[in-house]
Amino acid sequence: MKSIRQIGTLAAIVAIVTSLSACDGMSPRTRDTAIGAGVGGAAGAVIGGSALSTLGGAAVGGVIGNQVGK
Repeated sequence: MKSIRQIGTLAAIVAIVTSLSACDGMSPRTRDTAIGAGVGGAAGAVIGGSALSTLGGAAVGGVIGNQVGK
């Protein structure tokens, strides 16, 4: 079971890194929001392990990323 969780975490990290390549045409604030949401979602998945914690982490990360861009 632990290896399945590690594979899921690795897949989330790969998805985040891949999605960052799409940030080329974004404004800096939009890019920071997207990066914050991705990192927050991955952290929520690792810490909580449920869909609710993943969504909560993405929401909080998106807000933080948006505010950092100000």
